Amino acid sequence: MMNGQSWAGMGAGMGIGMIGMAIFCMLIIVLIVVLVARMLGFGGRADKKPQKTALDILQDRYAAGEIQRDEYEQKKSSLDN
Repeated sequence: MMNGQSWAGMGAGMGIGMIGMAIFCMLIIVLIVVLVARMLGFGGRADKKPQKTALDILQDRYAAGEIQRDEYEQKKSSLDN
C-alpha cells in the first residue's frame, strides 16, 4: 500500500485511461475516413441537381416566353460556335 491507496485503485485509473485513449483513437480513425470519403466525392447530398448549361437556360427562357423565336435562334447559333 502506498499512502493509503491499494493496488486495485491504481489499476482502475489505468483502465479508465486506456478506455479514453481507445475512444480518442477511434475518433481520429472516423475523422480520417470521413475526410477521405468527402475528398473522393462520397457522402455528398443526394438532392444535388446537375448544373444547367447555357443552352438549357436559353431553352427555358424561350419556353417561358421571355424571348422571341428570332432572339432564341440568334443566341442559340452564337452558343453553338
